[in-house]
Amino acid sequence: MGKDFIRYGMVGGSADAFIGTVHRVANRFDERTRLTAGCFSRDEEKNRASGAAFGTERLYASFQEMAEAEGRREDGIDFVSIVTPNVSHYEVAKAFLAQGINVVCEKPLCFTVQQAEELAALSREKDLLFGVTYTYMGYPMVKFARQLVREGKIGRVINVSAEYPQEWLIDLLGEASSTAQLSGWRFNPKVAGISNCVGDIGTHIENVVAYVTGLKIKRVAAAVDYFGQELDLNANILVEYDNGAKGNYWCSQVSMGHYNDLVFRVFGTEGSLEWHQEDPERLKVCLKGQPMQYYYRGTGDIYGAAQACQRIPSGHVEGFHAAFANIYRAYSGAVLKKSRGEALTEADLDFPTVEDGVEGVKFINAVVASGKKDAAWVAL
Repeated sequence: MGKDFIRYGMVGGSADAFIGTVHRVANRFDERTRLTAGCFSRDEEKNRASGAAFGTERLYASFQEMAEAEGRREDGIDFVSIVTPNVSHYEVAKAFLAQGINVVCEKPLCFTVQQAEELAALSREKDLLFGVTYTYMGYPMVKFARQLVREGKIGRVINVSAEYPQEWLIDLLGEASSTAQLSGWRFNPKVAGISNCVGDIGTHIENVVAYVTGLKIKRVAAAVDYFGQELDLNANILVEYDNGAKGNYWCSQVSMGHYNDLVFRVFGTEGSLEWHQEDPERLKVCLKGQPMQYYYRGTGDIYGAAQACQRIPSGHVEGFHAAFANIYRAYSGAVLKKSRGEALTEADLDFPTVEDGVEGVKFINAVVASGKKDAAWVAL
């Protein structure tokens, strides 16, 4: 008989960390995983307190110690969740892959394209599952949008418009700077990398559009705004895809009146789709010669992967945690199935992979490079 649950560990994500809590909550949705090991903080006291709070069986002082010890155990963890700041993603992921342990990593995957491709190659060489937590792939109506595009409902995609504005760093543009404290390490290039805004939220645009449309970006031309800061706060990006279609992306953390307003609009030869993250239950669909339609999560009109990942009835709003949980359900299900020696299907692998992470790193680097060249086109 195969396993009926799998063990996971966490690097980073102490008890007071926002994103670590999101990962743990998401894992608890489906009762398939057990948080068995962790190195939650480099601070010894915080690490110990977090381990006690989570009831973690095995606590480690460093990720290196954790990777080596868990790799040797017969009952070692099946995967690790990496929820540290950007700077350590590469070396933490590499350490666990080297020990034959599957990986889930926060985005962006790492700093450089070379690092990203190395992690992808290592995961293939070791035959390991590597997930990257691009949250918005987990929303049912995003999956339904993808289904409609794949079925040819809107024809050939000819244009995309997508945006992700937030207002939370607006005080950086004035005399006050209280909100800057919320970002912390994201303003430090040594920790965050070459980008703040594009790396933090612009990559979500790149990922969700790629997931829905199946298109790959060929090149970008970007105007990147720093407003006197060391890292970017706003970017306007022209995109050309591999099929010749064009797009425009806008990401901003200094746009008053917007909290977490990710929106995509996909235009095809036979129709269009529109989805808003702040109204995630609804997908707007316009087909040539037909009245405008709205599809709602949880109703009888929804089918395929979107139907399979619905968790509560229509009218009871799902959201961020449920989307995150859907990513972990797909990922942990694939790990569990693989551990039983069962073949994985395309449906089993419906989570953001290391290849998606590689594309995100390429996108960040190309956008920043274009911005430094006065919005010249830069190939991915």
